[in-house]
Amino acid sequence: MEMEKFVLNKGSNKRVEIIDMTQDINDIITKSKIKDGVINIFAKHSTAGIVINENESGLVKDFQNAIESLIPENNNYLHDRIDNNADSHIRSFFIGSSETIPVENSHLSLGTWQSVFFVELDGPRNRKFVITVMGK
Repeated sequence: MEMEKFVLNKGSNKRVEIIDMTQDINDIITKSKIKDGVINIFAKHSTAGIVINENESGLVKDFQNAIESLIPENNNYLHDRIDNNADSHIRSFFIGSSETIPVENSHLSLGTWQSVFFVELDGPRNRKFVITVMGK
């Protein structure tokens, strides 16, 4: 079994933004020597997340609206005394910072409608993701 690590840099343009990174990850798998195994995508930030879901524009907007409705900005959070982004941290807490996905034939083994998304929660920013590919 082999393991390879990569760093992927992605930027965002809005405070809350959902960015499809599926092609970026497949490109990294292609660069690796791994044909079959697993890949882990990890956001090195406490105000960003990684999710898998369908890339349909209405659904993506619905997800963003739900995040913003369930955990509103400026809600008298204690952490806002420090840097005024408590909502971003709380949202990330529920979304999660990583996903592990099977790799088959040098591609992500996703379902028909699945894509991998970077969820920006405190942008615009430049973010780093550690991509670890393991297998043979």
